[in-house]
Amino acid sequence: MEMLVKKYQQKYRKVREEMDRWDELQSRLLRQFRNASSIIERLEVLQNLKNYGALKSIVGVREAILGKQMSSLEVILQSLKDTMQEFHAIDMSFEKILRDGKHLANGASRPLTEIQKQQRIGIQPSIADCIEGLEKIYGMHHSEYHFKLSIVSSLMSKNPPPSASDFGALQQLLTDQPHIPKEEVQSIFDIIFAEELC
Repeated sequence: MEMLVKKYQQKYRKVREEMDRWDELQSRLLRQFRNASSIIERLEVLQNLKNYGALKSIVGVREAILGKQMSSLEVILQSLKDTMQEFHAIDMSFEKILRDGKHLANGASRPLTEIQKQQRIGIQPSIADCIEGLEKIYGMHHSEYHFKLSIVSSLMSKNPPPSASDFGALQQLLTDQPHIPKEEVQSIFDIIFAEELC
């Protein structure tokens, strides 16, 4: 049983690596979202020729500036898509880690009974704790991935883009990551690595 717990702890180390990658992507996503929001808000102002002052007498100035801004926006939107694909890869990795974790307990020549899954050796977690933690971490990140995807999709939609005040609210939601309570994630790791904390 002790060896099995060690195998789960290895899985949690992999989870930690994926969470570090997630954090890096989160920073990138916020930068990209801010940049895209700024351009979309700017486009509204740039479409009105009155806002060009003395420059409006230059033939094609509005079209040239709008074209540059649209080109920059397309590059940022493609980057956002790429970032979301990387989030998806992490989501899939969490799902595989969970599947493999369930297989550890059920795929042996003699699958563990429910009583065995609940047993603890000293301060080590039970197998049930290990599986439950993987389920929670996967569930949190899976929900957050789909939440982020819906926000990013609203930027790319053919419908009118969100208003300036909506951008602020959406950015705050992206920043907060409401589906991933940090304290709960930390408590899962504290349970799994209890003996290392002593």
